[in-house]
Amino acid sequence: MPDLVPMRLLRIYLGESDRVNGKEAYELIVHEARKQGLKGATVTRGVLGFGANSLIHTTKVLRLSEDLPMVVEIMDEAERVDAFMEKAAGYFSNGAMAVCDVMGHVSSPATKDSGKS
Repeated sequence: MPDLVPMRLLRIYLGESDRVNGKEAYELIVHEARKQGLKGATVTRGVLGFGANSLIHTTKVLRLSEDLPMVVEIMDEAERVDAFMEKAAGYFSNGAMAVCDVMGHVSSPATKDSGKS
């Protein structure tokens, strides 16, 4: 089992249609996280959810939504996540952020000698 170390998990909840200067907000967040050297980011599209406006967003056929819920998750050292949060908040206006301290392990990048690509 890998050694677990204290880390911080940032979850950003926003809509699929949220845009910043015409670009998807969730995509900008991931690119900014990479640019700032954070260990990793994952975007998940939700199948059902609602936000502050209480509108239900769903993938059901009879109620096709073009604004499905999106969750961006980023895990890294607490100081690095905290520094990133202010920048990330500028990429959405109708979303939410949640932060929690976790124990985690992030693999090192694979090398050519490791046989992984």
